[in-house]
Amino acid sequence: MNIEKFIADRISGEGLNKSSISKPIVKIGIIGIATGMAVMLLTVSIVLGFKKEISSKITGLNAEVVIKSAGQNSGNEPNPILLNDTALGAIRQLPYVKGIHKVGFKNGIIKTKTENQGIVLKGVDGTFDFTFLEKKLVDGKMPDYKGTEVSNEVFISRALADKLGLDTGAKLLVYFIAQKVSYDSLLQQEYTAFEKRARTFKICGIFKTDFSDFDESLAIIDLRQIQKLNYWSGGEASAYEVRTTGLENSEQQVETIQEICGYTYSVEGIRDVFYTIFIWLDKLDINGVIIVILMILVATVNMVTALLILILERSNMVGLLKTLGMPNLRVRNLFLWISLRLTGKGLLYGNIAGIGLCLIQYYFKLVKLNPETYYVEHVAIEINWMYFLYLNLGTLAVCLLVLLLPTLVLSRLTPVKTLRLD
Repeated sequence: MNIEKFIADRISGEGLNKSSISKPIVKIGIIGIATGMAVMLLTVSIVLGFKKEISSKITGLNAEVVIKSAGQNSGNEPNPILLNDTALGAIRQLPYVKGIHKVGFKNGIIKTKTENQGIVLKGVDGTFDFTFLEKKLVDGKMPDYKGTEVSNEVFISRALADKLGLDTGAKLLVYFIAQKVSYDSLLQQEYTAFEKRARTFKICGIFKTDFSDFDESLAIIDLRQIQKLNYWSGGEASAYEVRTTGLENSEQQVETIQEICGYTYSVEGIRDVFYTIFIWLDKLDINGVIIVILMILVATVNMVTALLILILERSNMVGLLKTLGMPNLRVRNLFLWISLRLTGKGLLYGNIAGIGLCLIQYYFKLVKLNPETYYVEHVAIEINWMYFLYLNLGTLAVCLLVLLLPTLVLSRLTPVKTLRLD
């Protein structure tokens, strides 16, 4: 039998005297570890969930890599481009590329009986991935741009529909300024002419992402509508969006695609396009690390205090054990067993509370947020069991390492001194 473990179980378990001074201190130490662990689990889950939710909204409406012209026209719209089959084939062969599709952008003004509203129309073709937007559909149906005929369906946000007082099936009149290259026979040279054009679209569906940067001004239409409005020919588009397996190694991915396309084109990663948002998300990691460090410090301070009081209260027992021949190392092991037992209790209770709260919020979404400020309607939770394991192992290791310090007092306690304390 391990005598140190046996004594440790008696001291820290039911054998702890109810009138003992250390009993409430030990409970406070356990509560401190449990509270700290619960807060750490919640912090990590919220930070991961929030970052995942915001990133998914950005990449749901925009691909991870965008290829476009290096210049823009006078309407602040990218000039049209057309990649050759060789470049497209080489990009599709990259191991991290899931797909590539054309998109077009056109600035316009929506006119209703009561409102005039600026809008950015994003034209997509039949290869566009609507998986994200399909999950955000709140009314109507998804648009279908796979047919041979140019579709007049438009897919708008709930925020835009409410602002304009429109619903599915309603007509949407949009005015544009189009550029057209004309030829002046008198001057015998080409010139760029500007003309006002209008299109009427039918609202087929309404989505809601709670991401105000998109919801307030973005609508989805058939890419062929933009090509016709801009007098583009030969399948030109504003840009090519490249879907990849994720945002990891995005800089390397951009460099590789840039080499394939050549430097007459501009290749940007989604992190560059939405630089400020991703910087904001990265700052959340720092906040999470600070909270985790503070919680570990609180937990270890509580346990160090509890162990010191427990050692001082049991000083007579320490003297007796040394009198019976138990060496300092085994006495220290005895109190390390106590530390391990108490820390384990705290971690167990903390995991039950922390994971329980995470699961409740994950499934029931009880805590709500203002989407205009946070871009989400509720506190997002990401359950990552690997991170939870790292937190537990890290906390246990730090606590046990720090708790070695109070046990150094044991080497200074001698039977003579403990009798004097009595």
